[in-house]
Amino acid sequence: MTQKCSVGAANGRVSGAAVGAIVSAIFATTCLLVFSPTAAETLGEVNTAFKLIGPDHKIVIEAYDDPKVSGVACYVSRAKTGGVSGALGLAEDKSEASIACRQVGTIAFKSPLPRQEVVFDERLSFLFKKLHIVRIVDPARNALVYLTYADRLIEGSPQNSVTAVPVPANTPIPLR
Repeated sequence: MTQKCSVGAANGRVSGAAVGAIVSAIFATTCLLVFSPTAAETLGEVNTAFKLIGPDHKIVIEAYDDPKVSGVACYVSRAKTGGVSGALGLAEDKSEASIACRQVGTIAFKSPLPRQEVVFDERLSFLFKKLHIVRIVDPARNALVYLTYADRLIEGSPQNSVTAVPVPANTPIPLR
């Protein structure tokens, strides 16, 4: 009795089912990255410098809804590099960003929160720089504090911005 092996060193071929599974996994991962619920919504932009070739340098304003706290939105303004390198996604955006988080509805917690957590990350350059938004719980004042900063693969930036959202006294913040 002989057995067939669909994936293996004996015949060096990969079965159609294995290829289908790999393609499905890649598609699912892409969908999670592209259609992430914590993705920024661009609200507007203003040009700051004209570029003859490629898009202009600009400041963009983006909105982020806190994924674990309904009723809280953060608004971030940041520089976006234009030109040819900006159009190709190879430019490194500046580290400066400003943040303002506000109560935009009834505050409700989807689950207990850790004392500190990165709630959003956005890539600012092709490989090396990321913009982070960190939520810090201040239980003594019943408030949520949000900090934004940028870092690089090797070193971060001291440039940062902070904001706080007071939570109503009758709504205690559940901590992990």
